[in-house]
Parts: sequence; structure tokens; C-alpha cells
Amino acid sequence: MATIKPFKGIRPPKQLVEEVASRPYDVLNSEEARKEAEGNEKSLYHIIKPEIDFPEGTDEHDPRVYAKAAENFLAFQEKGWLVQDKKDCYYIYAQTMNGKTQYGLVVAAYVPDYMNGVIKKHELTRRDKEEDRMKHVRVNNANIEPVFFAYPENRDLEEIVKKYIAQPPVYDFIAPGDGFGHSFWVIDDDADIAAITKAFAGMPSLYIADGHHRSAAAALVGAEKARQNPNHKGDEEYNYFMAVCFPANQLTIIDYNRMVKDLNGMTPEEFLTRLEKNFDVEEKGTKPYRPVALHNFSLYLDGKWYSLTAKSGTYDDNDPIGVLDVTISSNLILDELLGIKDLRSDKRIDFVGGIRGLEELQRRVDSGEMKMALALYPVSMKQLMDIADTGNIMPPKTTWFEPKLRSGLVIHKLE
Repeated sequence: MATIKPFKGIRPPKQLVEEVASRPYDVLNSEEARKEAEGNEKSLYHIIKPEIDFPEGTDEHDPRVYAKAAENFLAFQEKGWLVQDKKDCYYIYAQTMNGKTQYGLVVAAYVPDYMNGVIKKHELTRRDKEEDRMKHVRVNNANIEPVFFAYPENRDLEEIVKKYIAQPPVYDFIAPGDGFGHSFWVIDDDADIAAITKAFAGMPSLYIADGHHRSAAAALVGAEKARQNPNHKGDEEYNYFMAVCFPANQLTIIDYNRMVKDLNGMTPEEFLTRLEKNFDVEEKGTKPYRPVALHNFSLYLDGKWYSLTAKSGTYDDNDPIGVLDVTISSNLILDELLGIKDLRSDKRIDFVGGIRGLEELQRRVDSGEMKMALALYPVSMKQLMDIADTGNIMPPKTTWFEPKLRSGLVIHKLE
């Protein structure tokens, strides 16, 4: 059963939240972060992308960069740009995109739950990315950014959330750039805190929706601190890491698409002909074509869009992994035809979140940067949870959640 607890969040004063809050560290590059933080000394990018405080071209993994993150985190607190709450609280974080709002509970999740599988994963992680985030957690002694969990819908939690969102939020703003709404409430009533803790204690599992590397890093640092503490008891703050937990029925997964730099020596005509072995191929013209159902793909090649529908018998509907469109496309197109064996390391392939639109795929192919693009029908939350429950792992770059969690609304210190 899931163990969570409230925590003393470190947050910006209400009048500063829009200056402090930022996009997550992993959805933009250093150049983009530098531009977004330009002229804003209060931007969280100075903590989560601290290479922006060094000359352009500075390696984001330079030890000086990690040290700068800790220096800036301390300075933000000294200057009153981040202030710690006096008591342990839970928090509600609401996101609104395209008229739809989802309500998450910000909690401190239990490190042993991650280690023993109560917190379920659906993706593999890369050690280099884990190590990067572990260094960031270690140097700051804090979870600066939350991870994104899903939980089975729960009536008791729904009622508590309803009570709080009927009140004015502590924060309420539209983020620049994406236009998504972000609202935030503090749950400091002891009875409500106890009820939330109890409700989660009745859940057999929590599910990582987004932030596998952050989850792994936070849990590994917590376990590391436990080993290093000769007086470890198990109730120390480092035994927990920050997560925003949303009911699964409120979440939407959007497409996560693929782009490839070459056709493995084939001409476009040869490639299309070879696709016909496993797919029904239909030309759709020059306007973007979006997949309409599972096992239907859209291909952009040589200025034209095509519909690709996997033929019966090329996948196994009874295999939770084999039935996924990422598996079908990886096996029958990327591997069999293009020779791409490892999606996590092959430099010939790139991945584009569906939030950027099909036009982004077309633009990058038309520019000559990429040779072809493949758009996929999105995975469902049920598929994700079924895979996690059966102990399976999705292929890399399968899910893309929007809206992304805004960083800087609340931070969790490990001591």
C-alpha cells in the first residue's frame, strides 16, 4: 500500500510566483532557458538550468554548474524569493489546457515504495540521466522539481479536493508561451491531511506518468542517504520525494512521434514498396494526416503524407507490449527496414512530443534535417497502467503528457 506524507513546502510569495515558475528542466535546451530567463533574476532556470549563468557553450554537467545551482537555491531563500511553510502541508495543483482542468495532490512519496514496486514504472531509465539528476538533488539537498504520478480515482480524495478548489487559490496564473492555466491551494487542516494520508494508504499502487529519471534520482539519493546515516530510523525527510499525484481518469496522453535522418540506403520509392509487406499504404497528399485509431500511423516523406495501417497478423492483441503502436513501428519499420535497433542510443532517430503538432514534423523533414517522420496514435492510460501492473516496460519514448508540470510552485527539502 502507498505511503505518503505532508511536508513543509518551500514556495515563492504570491506576488513573485509568475517570475519564479518555469518549465521543467528537460523540455527545453540551455539556449531556450537562457532566452526565457533573460532579464529575470528570479527565474527558477537559475537553479534547474544554472548553465545559463555561465558563458554560452558551458557544459551543463560541469561541476561548477551543479555548484551554481546550490548557490542560487540558497540565494533565492535568503532573498525571500522562496519561503518555507511553517507546518507540514499537502497541496493541490490544478492545470488547465484547452478548457479541461486536472487536479493533482502534491505529496511526499516514500522512497521504499519506489524500491519495492508500489510506485510502478513503465519506462526504462538511462544511467547518465539518472546520475545528472542525482547530482542535482545531492547538491541542493532538495527535490527542486516534482515528478508526475497517477493514481486510481478515489471518491474521498475527490471530495477533499472539491472543498478546497471552491476557495480562492493561493496562486492562479496563465503561463507565458503555452497559455495553460496553473492554480494552487494549500491543505493545512489536520483532519484533511490525515484523510489524504489514509486514502493513499488504501491504494495498492501509484504509477509514474512522467518523470522516470527524476523519480529514480530522487529515490536513489534517498536510499543513499539512508545507507550513509548510522542512526537511520526511516522517518527522516530524505526517505521521501516530491510528487504531484493526479487521478488517472483526468489525464490525457498525447502522441510521441519519431523522425529519422535517412532511409538506410533506400530511395523513397523503395521504402514505400517495402512498407507494403506489413502495412496498407495510402497516399494522403500534402496536408498533415493524423492517425485515426490504434495501429494506424502517418508517414511524412518526400513532401507527402501517407496513412499506414498495420495488417492483421503483424501484432498480437493479447501481448500488452506487442500490441502497442510504438512496438509495431519499432519492429516493423525502424528495426526491420531502417536498421535502428536501440531507440535510446541511435543517433539517427529523434523524438517529438505531439504538443508541437504535425507541422513540426513536416518542417524538419522539409528543411532537410530529417528524411522522414512517423506519427503515432497515443497510448491510453489504461494501457500504461496495465503494462505497469504486469511488470512490463514500454519501449522508449512512448508517452507524452500535457500540460507539463510547472516547476517552482513548491520545493521539497530533504532535511
